[in-house]
Order: sequence, then structure tokens, then C-alpha cells
Amino acid sequence: MNLTPDLQKLKDEIEGYARECGLDFFPVVFEVLDWKELNEVASYGGFPNRYPHWRFGMEYEQLSKSYAWGLSKIYEMVINNDPCYAYLLYANGIVDQKLVMAHVYAHCDFFKNNIYFAHTNRKMMDEMGNHRTKITGYVNRYGQDVVEDFIDACLSIDSLIDHHAAAIRRTRVRGDEPSVEEIKIVQRLKGGRPYLDKYLNPDDFLEEQAKKLEEERKRERNFPESPERDVMGFLIAHAQLEKWQRDILSILREESYYFIPQAQTKIMNEGWAVFFHSLIMTRRALKDSELIDYADHHSGTVSPYPGRLNPYKLGVELFKNIEERWDKGRFGKEYDECENMVEKARWDKNLGLGRKKIFEVRKLYNDITFIDEFLTPEFCRDQKLFTFAYNQSSDMYEIASREFQKIKQQLLFQLTNFGYPIISVVDGNYKNRGELLLKHYHEGVDLKEDYAKETLTSLCKVWGRPANIETIVEGVPKILSFDGEEHKELRP
Repeated sequence: MNLTPDLQKLKDEIEGYARECGLDFFPVVFEVLDWKELNEVASYGGFPNRYPHWRFGMEYEQLSKSYAWGLSKIYEMVINNDPCYAYLLYANGIVDQKLVMAHVYAHCDFFKNNIYFAHTNRKMMDEMGNHRTKITGYVNRYGQDVVEDFIDACLSIDSLIDHHAAAIRRTRVRGDEPSVEEIKIVQRLKGGRPYLDKYLNPDDFLEEQAKKLEEERKRERNFPESPERDVMGFLIAHAQLEKWQRDILSILREESYYFIPQAQTKIMNEGWAVFFHSLIMTRRALKDSELIDYADHHSGTVSPYPGRLNPYKLGVELFKNIEERWDKGRFGKEYDECENMVEKARWDKNLGLGRKKIFEVRKLYNDITFIDEFLTPEFCRDQKLFTFAYNQSSDMYEIASREFQKIKQQLLFQLTNFGYPIISVVDGNYKNRGELLLKHYHEGVDLKEDYAKETLTSLCKVWGRPANIETIVEGVPKILSFDGEEHKELRP
């Protein structure tokens, strides 16, 4: 930790205020960096000891130019780890440093206590260093171009994982399947008397059950037995890879899974941090002379983004709304069934349950369940939420609807699977030639042609044989294929 005595004093002060608010967090290690160093760390995703790759350099150039031209500025960065690592910008003023520290402690509380982070590696800073050592060793042994080319292929498919793997078991574990004899016993009808068996279980009935059993056993011999959402995991298990390639693919898959909870809770996490940095700053940490600077910087954080959703704004307003509703008792059967709008507007049972409720929400929800459970028509009206669509005649995006259900549906659709297409492996021996067949579960949006082609190219490179994907293009079922030389479109 390289904090100055003044910043160390501020840290201790803000940490005390955070604990007074009920926040519970891992120890936090702050590092002060200049803008070049902070951009460098940000380009590595917050891990300065990450493996070398050209994409991190490209990200650094983008961040550096955005900062130099005044388009963006990184005020803070915090890492889910034990201890948590947080970075402060050296050029920040005292007000900004206070705000950032308060923001960081709320993030750390969220990392520690939200259930979707429970399975994450709390020593990921060390793990990233191990990954760097391994990949650097492979570069020295096999050459930078060879290793980097394989990493490029892996990174282009790093979204093809099961984002809900920690919560949903989609495949049966070996040993769970009942034996053939057990199934037969279960499928025989029991009458309680031996002499009834020939009537309850005639030969034609048993024969029919035997056929069903055989069909089930044939389905179980499919490869994979059921559609596999974790495409990267399937490739690790079954692709014809060299040992170093399998290791790199496993490393990148592990990193992808580590970052999933942050994407699953972006709105909640940022809203939680803004809620408590506001509370700490306005009630405890802020001096009179610092009010204007704080208001300016805070308003910049929660101001609406032109043409897109601001997670800070939506998150904090929804948390404030939940706290108010549970303080006043605006929930439950009685409130929902009240049809008197004047009475509902004045509704206040003085329950005082708001703070307890938001801590419960922080623990148990992700963005999708958060929006689905707590977004209300009243909230949408107060926040002036709407959906928008592109108008070809005016060549502009315009408001399409202010209806609550459409607003909610649009938000949930954008958040589901992080906006990525839902794709599974359905056959690892397609056409009985060892080809890979995936299926795109079409939700009304076609695959982007250029993205699909690049992804198939990468899959073919990793799998070692042709790759195919079953999808719908402009309403027509098609199979997109790449055999290592050319892309094709086939009708199933």
C-alpha cells in the first residue's frame, strides 16, 4: 500500500463510516496510480499480473486516448479478491478520493455477501499470476505467434459458456442413473396381489416398456447426451488438443467464469455502491466546503447516458425505491389490491423495514431477478422509462412505448445471457464424421453474419474438424458451416 499519511487517515475514516452503515467487507488494499498506470491496470481488467496479449495493448491505447482527449476518466477500480484490491487516481482531489473510497467499500461488501459471488476464486490475484507464468512458459517454448494465434481463437469463443453453471445442474452425474433392472421394476404396475400381476402387466405392456427403455438408452448414447451450454468445457473434454492448448483453453475458461457474476449484477452492484457512497458522503464524510464539488461529480455518475442505460442511475434509484416501499409498507396483498390511487399515494404504515430489505436484496438477487421482482409501474412512471426503436422514415431512434410490460420485457431481454445468443453443443459427431454441431436458440434476433463466421472459424481451429451451427436466418432454418477453407449455408 502506497497511501500518503493524509490518504491513510481518510481511508481509516471512510472505513469506519462504512462499518457504521452495516457494510461487511474483506480487508481493502488501496494503491495510488497515475493516469498511465491506472489505464494500464484497467486494460488488464484490474489484474496487473495478467498474461501478455496484444488485446490488452489495444485496450490501453483506447483508454489512454480517451483520457488524453477528455472523453473518459477512470476514477476507481476494485477487484473481487480477499483482500480486495482498489486503485485510486493520483490526480484526484480530496473530495474524489473520499467518494471513491466510500464507493469501493460498498463494492467490496457486495462482492463478499452477494450469493452470485460465493463460488468465485477469492485469491484470483494470485491465480492470475499463475496463469501468466504458465502462458509465458508456453510462449517461450512454442513461440509467441503460435500461442497468441491459439489464444485469439479461444478468446473469440469465451462467451460460449454456461452463465448459470454455478446454480443449475444441467447434466446427470455418472452413477445417478438407475440401472436397467431398477427401471424395469419401477415401470411394472403393482397390484398388491401376485395373481393380479398377469392382468396389470400383460406381455404386450412389458414389451412396450422395454422398447421405451431401449429408446432411452439410445438417447443416452448421444454425444453429448443432452445439449451442452458450456461449449468451452465440452471442447476441453473432447477436442483433439495438445496438452499446452488444453491448459490455455482451461485458463481462459476459468477467467471467463470468474467475471460472470460481475456481469450478472452490474446494475445492482453499481447501484449499491452509489447508494452507500451517497449516504456516507452526505451524512458523515462531507465538509461544507466540499459540497459543490461532490454534487458535481455525483451528478455526473448518475446522469442519464444518451441512447443507453446508465446502470448507476437505475440501480441506485431502484434501491432507494425498495427502501422507501418497505419503510412505508407499500408491498403485500393489501397494498397491491388497493384501487384507490389517492390512498396508495398516502400509504405509510411506518414499518421501517427498508434498510433490512435492501441488505436482503443485495444478498440474494442478480440483475434479472432484481428487475423482475422490484420494477413497478409506479417506478417506471416516476423515472420516465420508455423503450425506443429505430424509425427508418426519419432515420432516427424514437420513443416506441411507455407501457410498463414492454419496458420490463425489453430490460429483461437485454439482460438475459448478457445479450449474447444462447448456443449449445448438440452433436460432437455430426454426420458421423466427427464434426461439431451447435444449435442457436433463436429468440427473434438473427446471428450477426460476420460474428458467426469468425466464431465458426475459431471453433473449427480448436475442435480440429469442421464446425456447424443450426440457426434461423431471416425466418429460414439454416445450418452455417466452416470446413477449414470456406463458409457454407445449408438447409437442414
